[in-house]
Amino acid sequence: MERSLLLNLSSTGLADDTTSRLRQEYQAYQRFFQAQPGLVQQYLQTQATLVAEALIQGTSHVRFLLPDIVACAPLPGGRWEEERVPVSSREQSLGRRMAMLVHTDLATALRQRFTDLEQSSNRAISASSGLLRYAIAIYMVYTRLPAGKSMVYRNVEGDDIPNQPVEPNLAFPPNRSTLGDGNQPGADQVELVVPYVEAARRFYLPQWVAFDDHGKLLVSTVSEAEAHIASMQGYLAILNSAAAIAPFIIVDEVWQQKHYGMLGQLVNQGRTLAHYHLEQIIQTIQRRVAEHKLDRGLSLSLPYFNDQTLRIENDNFQVIPAGRGMFIRAFVVLAVRAQAAKVAQGTSLSQSTRRHLLMALSTLEEKYLR
Repeated sequence: MERSLLLNLSSTGLADDTTSRLRQEYQAYQRFFQAQPGLVQQYLQTQATLVAEALIQGTSHVRFLLPDIVACAPLPGGRWEEERVPVSSREQSLGRRMAMLVHTDLATALRQRFTDLEQSSNRAISASSGLLRYAIAIYMVYTRLPAGKSMVYRNVEGDDIPNQPVEPNLAFPPNRSTLGDGNQPGADQVELVVPYVEAARRFYLPQWVAFDDHGKLLVSTVSEAEAHIASMQGYLAILNSAAAIAPFIIVDEVWQQKHYGMLGQLVNQGRTLAHYHLEQIIQTIQRRVAEHKLDRGLSLSLPYFNDQTLRIENDNFQVIPAGRGMFIRAFVVLAVRAQAAKVAQGTSLSQSTRRHLLMALSTLEEKYLR
């Protein structure tokens, strides 16, 4: 997942001229799509749904059709000149044998196909391809993903990604959530009345909040919490897929709101889940020490949330080599301090991820200094 797609637009560092160009392109496609006859719009939306779902579900192939006619250029009086797409170019098929030959995934193949079609000398082919690309991105952002509340997050101690909800949040009434409805920007929202605890209601989408502010599990099992994390990761993956298909979508206000809202929630909950796993590891070590089951070596896999990959990963290191004999608590402290020095000097992690990993190592050390 590209780093430029992990942060909301205001913090990507995009140059003003690049942002302006993307906004102009996005607005041009909005006008272009609205200029199409109603039946053509519906047809494009149907094909966009088919292609988008193939991408989201991770299928190996997809077949779609370009419309038979498309409005290509404005004429005097507000009308648009319509042209027919050649029958031989309407059907497009990707995946299967092609993917086996060139060793590429469907998303990459699809982006390349759209690029090739838009470079066609036939104006109708080029126009219909661009319109379909726009329709796919709009479907992913507006129809496929639930909408949450307006959010403001703050950074805590130098975090790269804001993830602490700012209070008070008056933009979201208690026990209510909203779902996007419709294929176009500005579509109505459908309101659902659902029961969520106060700690969950502080976030963008309360239905995927698994921990409160103190790290207490709000769901029945850790597996359920992990499923919530996976749902948030999938949500962001869809937004990023939309941006990969149509880069101009990142200037869309709804894309930015959804990306910002879900990114902060995922980082917050992902870090809390990693800390929860850490506490479980510490308890397991303490129990096994009491049972004298660590006298033949110990290696640790310390969980942490990587805010670049947006996943929980493990920092692996050895505490006591296998077969060395009796477990001594000081070995843990020495090994943790050595690993902390290595992490502090490393450059593969972001500053905030490195900081949170160091905090986890510090927590582990403190448990064995008591």
